[in-house]
Amino acid sequence: MKLYIKYMVSLRCKMMVKEELTKLGLQYVVVDLGTVEILENITAEQRIHLKTNLLQSGLELLDDKKSILIEKIKNVIIEMVHYSDEFPKANYSDFISEKLNHDYTYLANIFSEVKGITIQQFIIFHKIERVKELLLYKELNLTEIAHRLHYSSVAHLSNQFKKVTGLSPSFYKQLKHKRMANLENM
Repeated sequence: MKLYIKYMVSLRCKMMVKEELTKLGLQYVVVDLGTVEILENITAEQRIHLKTNLLQSGLELLDDKKSILIEKIKNVIIEMVHYSDEFPKANYSDFISEKLNHDYTYLANIFSEVKGITIQQFIIFHKIERVKELLLYKELNLTEIAHRLHYSSVAHLSNQFKKVTGLSPSFYKQLKHKRMANLENM
């Protein structure tokens, strides 16, 4: 049986879900971002306990099909941008459509209807978050980051970064060095 969980986007979330399933005596086969596969059917009482316990941790057990599909879309994008070293060779729409076995137009319409933004805007937001991480924690230059995240050029990445954050990538990186210098001077 498959369960779908909203806001499950990190390894810490996966560990927390595993712990809750174990407490309820449910054996899981797979615990992945946004999805859990358990061996047996879940009782109504177990479902209520799981839903309550997950809510206390900021996670949400999903019931309706639209919410489940939205979470699947978000998880494919988050996995692609944050946890995969290789971006799809095809365009994002084909990649997402293939991963979820649905027509992209259908996915895009539902996503926009429910989230109030397009899938493309969601991808851009997550790509910029990934750029921030790579600028702050890795020793990659902007050219390497642009290449890794499949930007057509450094200028394209810089323009998109500034549009989303209001800062240039180089200024954003300087902020880290200023913060570090301030901490060292304390």
